[in-house]
Amino acid sequence: MTITGILIAIVIGAVIGALGRLVLPGRQPIGFLLTIGVGIVAALIGTAIAQQVGVATTDGIDWIELVFQVALAAVGVAAVAAFQRRRHTGRGHH
Repeated sequence: MTITGILIAIVIGAVIGALGRLVLPGRQPIGFLLTIGVGIVAALIGTAIAQQVGVATTDGIDWIELVFQVALAAVGVAAVAAFQRRRHTGRGHH
């Protein structure tokens, strides 16, 4: 992977992660880097799912693929936020 590819993945991850956070109600106690990480993973998995269900790749914005990515980012952000809350409140430790 080239430096350009890595930078593009970070930018896309930041956008997808931020959109995922926006669709969730309330405040999520996760940092910017975690949001980017969740966004990158959601973008990759969302693209794979879109290809598996037959969403055509176009030259413009693939809206259906974007919906998959943002939905996955929202789920990922919610899961990470729940983990962070549990870790900070001390619940879940034996």
